[in-house]
Amino acid sequence: MGLRKSNPNAYTPMLISIGPYHKRNHELSSMEKYKLLYLQRFLQRKEGLDVESCISALEKKKDEALKCYDDNLDNDIVDKFSEMLLLDGCFVVEFIREYYATEEKEEEEEEDNDNIINLEWMKKQVCRDMVLLENQLPFFVLTMLHDMTKHHKEVSFLYMVRKTLLDTFPKAKFIPPSEIHNFNTERFNHLVHVIHMFCRPSDHHDGMKDKQNKNASTPKECCKITFCDNVLQLTKSKETPKVLGLWDCYHIPSVTELYDARVRFIRIGYVQENKEDKTTLFDIKFEKGIMKIPCFAIEDTMETFMRNLIAYEQHSSKVDVYPFFSNYAHIMTQLIGSHRDVKFLRKEKIILKDIGDDKQVASIFKKLSDGVEITSFYYIKECSKLIQHCDKPWSQMKASLRHNYFSSPWVGASTVAAITLLVLTVIQTVLAFTGDVMK
Repeated sequence: MGLRKSNPNAYTPMLISIGPYHKRNHELSSMEKYKLLYLQRFLQRKEGLDVESCISALEKKKDEALKCYDDNLDNDIVDKFSEMLLLDGCFVVEFIREYYATEEKEEEEEEDNDNIINLEWMKKQVCRDMVLLENQLPFFVLTMLHDMTKHHKEVSFLYMVRKTLLDTFPKAKFIPPSEIHNFNTERFNHLVHVIHMFCRPSDHHDGMKDKQNKNASTPKECCKITFCDNVLQLTKSKETPKVLGLWDCYHIPSVTELYDARVRFIRIGYVQENKEDKTTLFDIKFEKGIMKIPCFAIEDTMETFMRNLIAYEQHSSKVDVYPFFSNYAHIMTQLIGSHRDVKFLRKEKIILKDIGDDKQVASIFKKLSDGVEITSFYYIKECSKLIQHCDKPWSQMKASLRHNYFSSPWVGASTVAAITLLVLTVIQTVLAFTGDVMK
């Protein structure tokens, strides 16, 4: 499968292992001491809480949790499965609590800071590893641990997840904090599923609350994550949807080709979250010759974030998982064909670049949709309007003129000089002819 092959590092934890799949990676063992510190803090939240009682409660959920993973887990991992759920689960819950509390405090004095992880690079790396599809715990385990020690004044766990993880990654948010209480936590498989449900185009409404209420009594279908020859795989539903090949979907020219056809590009939205800005990453629109693209930042966590959300979409059989990230990758892969397209979008302040050069950024987008299958296409109307615009004779003529005679300043100058010379020659000929007639 092309998803993992195109960039294996984007699916592999760099600092911490969560769950069974990377448990034996000794390069991640340095974080075990932090897990123990977070476990200690977790147990201190409630009087009478100890390791034995927590493991006893998790043992009752062990079989249900095991169904969320590959059937071929090693026996030693299965034997200590409840201990792993407690240690890794407490780390996730307490780290999210800590991150949220730190963000909410105003200019806290350093001597009053009792955070276990204080270094910014470590926080960022932990957040990065927590959204990996191979690095997940069942979400009901996380909510169970959180509820064991929840304070009556504490905000919802989902709210803390949103603040901790979505504020760290590219702007893809739609669900405002005020609507989070509508979510039924029992429907979520893992943190990646939660994040995906928070990410929507600003004009997309899917009756989320009604769907949750309707499905609340339905047995939850667990999205397994398995390893097979080191290739990321997830079990699919028995009924495989009809797959439209990439060539069956609308294709559009690159940014520079569209610019040649007199398509204007306008930046919309802000990179940082703004209460008045409702724009999301997916709000790409085309209307009357103007292409509106939400601005975004190219950071070192962006590709990992995008790839794991795409992988989740590609292998999920849940009906409420619409492939917004896969669709976004598909249309951006077409728009960004070379470093010249990146350079243009950067000049228009649509792309804010923190890492690499334009060629490196172009390479990221060119590979982002490798192995991605499109089963439905959110941008079909926008692409249709764009293609109709480019098919107009006047647009084609302008594109041809720009490409052949104004492709660079030197070529343009030569074209203008040639036209000027031609005009002067015609004028001279006309004057000479009229002079002969006068005689």
